[in-house]
Amino acid sequence: MNELIEYVLHFGSLNKQQTDLVEKKMTKLALKKEEYFSEAEMVPKRVGFILEGIIRGCYYNNKGEEITRCFIGKNSLVVDYINFESNTASSEYLQACTDCELVVFSKPDWEELSRTIVGWDNIKNKMVQQCMYQKSRKSPVISQDATTRYLEFLENYPLLANRIPLNYIASYLGITQQSLSRIRKNIR
Repeated sequence: MNELIEYVLHFGSLNKQQTDLVEKKMTKLALKKEEYFSEAEMVPKRVGFILEGIIRGCYYNNKGEEITRCFIGKNSLVVDYINFESNTASSEYLQACTDCELVVFSKPDWEELSRTIVGWDNIKNKMVQQCMYQKSRKSPVISQDATTRYLEFLENYPLLANRIPLNYIASYLGITQQSLSRIRKNIR
């Protein structure tokens, strides 16, 4: 749980009493591979921080194909924040790619931190901006050829290639799993 406090302190300062309150409000959560942190058509009810593991953001396109939009790793915030804040149903899933350990805050506890800790909203806003940046910045450029997209994936996510299923990587890159296998074979 110290990892979360260290993460929070990158975005602002808290005294011992405030960090104790943050720790008091969080609970541990274990997700098994393939379990969902939050689901489409449901209102997100919690904010998480990944202590161990990888979560992916995904959705289904209008053809019913599963599309992986992002990967979120260790020491990162995980939440569908826009829908969490607006109390509206999500259009995407946040699913564990590996077994995961998280600490989570319920919506009431997250809101209580804002009411109780002076400056929490500023810290929270910076953390959420970082979270949203991480979820959006590494999307592959579909106009690039598939090999270039895969090489950029390896550069952006150097520790993921051997930890998550190939079908998730292929979905993220916008290619078939067979194409990905061929690319991997050719660049070895």
